[in-house]
Amino acid sequence: MTNFMYIFCLLVWGLNFIAVKIQGTPVSLELSLTYRLGLTAILFFILLCMLRPKGKPKKKDVPFIIVFGICNFALSYLCLYYATILSSAAMVTLIFSLKVILTPIALRVFLKEPLHSRILLGGIIGVLAVCIVIYPSLHDIHGFDDIKGIMMAVLGTILTALGDASSARNAREKVNPIYANVLGFAAGGILLAAIVFMQAVTIPTSITYLSALFYLTIFASFGAWLFYLKLVEKIGGAKSGYMVALFPAIGGIASVMIGESDPTIFLGAGCLFSCLGAAIALGFGMNIGKSNLKEEM
Repeated sequence: MTNFMYIFCLLVWGLNFIAVKIQGTPVSLELSLTYRLGLTAILFFILLCMLRPKGKPKKKDVPFIIVFGICNFALSYLCLYYATILSSAAMVTLIFSLKVILTPIALRVFLKEPLHSRILLGGIIGVLAVCIVIYPSLHDIHGFDDIKGIMMAVLGTILTALGDASSARNAREKVNPIYANVLGFAAGGILLAAIVFMQAVTIPTSITYLSALFYLTIFASFGAWLFYLKLVEKIGGAKSGYMVALFPAIGGIASVMIGESDPTIFLGAGCLFSCLGAAIALGFGMNIGKSNLKEEM
C-alpha cells in the first residue's frame, strides 16, 4: 500500500500542471481555481466529520492555518495556473521543483531551522536547469509570454515555500493536518470567491474542462494530499519528499507527449539537471545511506 501511495502522489502531482494546461481558460483561472478549492474543502470536511481526529487547532493556530491556505492553495496555485497558460507545463513543473530549496530557506528564516550546505549546491544546479530550458526562448521575439510565465512560476513557488513554513509551524503545535487542510482550502476558496464575486459564474460543460477539474480536485488536491499525509506518517517527511526530484522528468515527458513542448536537448538536459539538483537538496544519497546503516545495526 505504501508503494501504491508513493507512486500515486508522484504521478498525480508530476502531471498536475499538464491537467491545468488541458483545462484551459473557458472561464477565468480565478473561477476555475475557486471551484477546485471549494470542492476540495468540502471533501476534507466530510472526511473530518467521518474521522473526527485529535489535534484540533487552538485560536492562536488559526492565523497560521489561514496563511498556509492562502499561500499554499490560493495565491501560489493562481500564480502557477497563470504560469502554465503563459509558458509550458514542463517549464512550470521544473521551476516548481525549486521548492525543495526555497522551503528550507523559509524554514531557516521564520523557524530558525538549520540550513544545510547541500541546499545551496542543489539550488545552484536547479537554477542552472531553469537557465538551460529558458535559453532557446531568449532568441524568440515572441517569447515574452514565456518570461512572464517563468516569473509567475517563481513567485508561485516562493509563496508555496512560505505556506510550507506556516505548515511546519502548525505541525510543531500538533495541529492535525486534516483540520489544517479543511481550514486552509476553505480560506483559499473564500479569498478567490471574493476575487471573482463580480464575475459571471458559469461552469463549462465540455468534457475536457470537467475531466481536468475532476482530476485536479479528486486526485491532485484531495487524494494526493491524503496519501501524502499517510506517507509522512509511515516513512517520514524526508523520504516522502524524494518524489519532488522526479516531477520535472514526469512533467517534461508528458508535455512532449501532448505536443506542448518539443523534445529538444535543452528540455531533456534541463529536466535532468533539475532532478539532480532537487535530489542533492533533499540529501537523497545521504539519507538512504543512513537508513541502510540503521537497518544493518
